[in-house]
Amino acid sequence: MKKSNRRQFLKTTSFAVLSLGTFPHCLAANKKSNADLIQDGLEGDCPPTTLDLYGEGPFYTANPPVIQEFMLAGESEPGTRLIVSGRVYDLSCNEFIPNTIIDVWHANDAGAYDNQGYNLRGQTTSNAQGYYMFNTIRPGKYLNGSQFRPSHIHFKITPPGFPTLTTQLYFEGDTDIPADAAASVTTGQFDASDRIIPLTTNDDGHFEGTWDIIINGDGITVGTSNLHIDKGMIYEVTPNPFNGRLDIRYGVFRKSIISLLVHDLNGREVAKLEERELVPEKYTATWEPEGYIPNGHYFVSLKVNGQQVHYSKVLLQRV
Repeated sequence: MKKSNRRQFLKTTSFAVLSLGTFPHCLAANKKSNADLIQDGLEGDCPPTTLDLYGEGPFYTANPPVIQEFMLAGESEPGTRLIVSGRVYDLSCNEFIPNTIIDVWHANDAGAYDNQGYNLRGQTTSNAQGYYMFNTIRPGKYLNGSQFRPSHIHFKITPPGFPTLTTQLYFEGDTDIPADAAASVTTGQFDASDRIIPLTTNDDGHFEGTWDIIINGDGITVGTSNLHIDKGMIYEVTPNPFNGRLDIRYGVFRKSIISLLVHDLNGREVAKLEERELVPEKYTATWEPEGYIPNGHYFVSLKVNGQQVHYSKVLLQRV
């Protein structure tokens, strides 16, 4: 499809209403907006995940437990619920990296760390498709000298056979970011720009954020990053959460073999919704999970000629 035709396609899909959380933060954080990048026919930069100026900080505890059922914070933990998810990519953003160890810890709602036990501390791994997710609370703030540190989550990220990267994740709109020595860095090896992510609110009133990790490691080439959305994209999944029926609206920008797949949080394929050659156009697919498919989060991914170009997280919530 010619660039001008693709611009018209995006215009007719009401692109402006898309949530930034649908895109990997490596694209969302570019100086130009997502819409500008796509309509200009450009692929976004692929900036590697950076170190944080404060490193791991003084509150790290070694040998954290494995996060069970993706719940870093128990259901009774005080605070506003927060779901963080994303995918781990290699430095080219052309391969995803499974089995990456992701060690996370953060303060509680009052801004205090558990330094005696392992509350709000845990370890997960990216699944067979490179995805990760954990359910927690939005961390509280605490004084660092005379200034509150912005809300943040600590990460130690270790791809198989490669060194660990230690960093911190922040959230857009936090008024303490500009005065923070680490979160305010915008250049160099401690640049935090791509580690300040937008949050959306789901139907349950919980925050959700998407953060894709870009790190040195050996990846798998059967999937590629959302930076290739010049080939096609998922532009709406509705309703989300859904109760038995999900409509996926997606676009194809050039004649291609299209696959639309659903994976669970362990990376297993649970549904194949589409696999055929399609011409440039808007399409809708429907997923009505079989009764044996349990409630929970799933990833819907779009592949173009065998190359994954876009994904979206959805929640099956039967009542």
